Amino acid sequence: MEFSELIRTGQAQAELLRGPEAPPLRGTLCVTGHHLLLSPGPQATPDLWLLLLRSVDSIEKRVAGDSGTITLRCKDLRVLQLDIEGVEATLNIARSIEALSSLESVITSFPFFYRPKGLRLGDAWHFHPPERYYKRVARETNAWRLSEANEDFSLCPSYPRAVIVPRAVDDDALARSARFRQGGRFPVLSYHHAPSRTVLLRSSQPLTGPQKRRCAEDEALLRAVLAGSRPGARGFIVDTRSAQTAKQARMTGGGTEAKAAYLGWKRLHRPLERGRPLQESFVHLVEACGDLEQSMDHWLSRLAGCRWLAHVKEALSTACLAAQGMEREGACILVHGAEGTDSTLLVTSLAQLILDPSSRTMAGFQELVEREWIQAGHPFQLRCAHSAFSHAHPKHEAPTFLLFLDCVWQLGRQFPLSLEFGEGMLLALFDHAYASPFGTFLCNSEQERPVSALDPST
Repeated sequence: MEFSELIRTGQAQAELLRGPEAPPLRGTLCVTGHHLLLSPGPQATPDLWLLLLRSVDSIEKRVAGDSGTITLRCKDLRVLQLDIEGVEATLNIARSIEALSSLESVITSFPFFYRPKGLRLGDAWHFHPPERYYKRVARETNAWRLSEANEDFSLCPSYPRAVIVPRAVDDDALARSARFRQGGRFPVLSYHHAPSRTVLLRSSQPLTGPQKRRCAEDEALLRAVLAGSRPGARGFIVDTRSAQTAKQARMTGGGTEAKAAYLGWKRLHRPLERGRPLQESFVHLVEACGDLEQSMDHWLSRLAGCRWLAHVKEALSTACLAAQGMEREGACILVHGAEGTDSTLLVTSLAQLILDPSSRTMAGFQELVEREWIQAGHPFQLRCAHSAFSHAHPKHEAPTFLLFLDCVWQLGRQFPLSLEFGEGMLLALFDHAYASPFGTFLCNSEQERPVSALDPST
């Protein structure tokens, strides 16, 4: 398929309205395979306006007389208005934008065509491999090893090729533990806290099912975690589902760790929303922020009603619980929900930000995002397909990563001297997670990225 087949009208005269604080921009509007461009006339400012089509979340069009208007609501929450000369040109351009902004194939996205000056293809893809973090852990303790049992992604398709596991557990035991965990996500090291000699782990739920199945290798893995920690260490399993939800999961093959089988470990339920409820909360928040004529009381009521700040509070509280357990109680922490790719990563990454000063530097935070979100298997392609304006909201979409960025922003507000970066970096990550000229957030896992040839092509 050629992009030109989807472009019905390539250019038209138009006026762009970018908001009350920006002056209108008039000139020639051009549609390309990946961008909208508006070039002002020779007498106007020489600035060229550019919009990546992947950043368009929804399109509204209307015509009147011999002209039309296209309203673009973007994934970064901007609202843009294009007043275009000609009814046919308006309708054709709107259809072109709809088609080009919704292409599903990864290899048709702009990162595969972007060639910035000063950067080579493949640069920055291997800045933070698992081996790099393991060297840091190995300097602090010899109780852990780097396993390449998942080199061909046969154990877990959403884990990276190499993971950090207890030295006392061999690869055969890892394989059996993987078969006992949803999606193969067996417990792996997320963070080693050297001051208290404790660890933070992540996984998915055990597949105990209604028959209350057990796995000796999985139980041995968690015993090895405690044995490799401080003498007399105990552990807490932080389940990001409610007790009732976890109980219901058992009827469909999931479940929780049995108290009698995992000696030394205590289960705590800290329910965090995910999926559709979180997406709806985000949509209601944006709707409330977009209503400029409401009273303050009505605004505060809508803000509370959307529950977005409640989700922020719950996520930070759970992360603080995990951090305090490691720092003050000297306990090891295992975090999981059901799949282990959403709220689990939210908690482990925030807990590290709280505990580890190096994660609060610019370079350390970049490593944290890569290690705990990209390499750990957060499905960005599915979760960030749309933002708050799209009329289609499949159940797999959820702004979990955006919730993480908001939590980081809140920590920065409470402790303004603790972070080496500011909201500019958080906004950039938000923009790039939903639409980017780079391939960092494309695909859903480390297994998918080589298949799409992201490394040599973006």
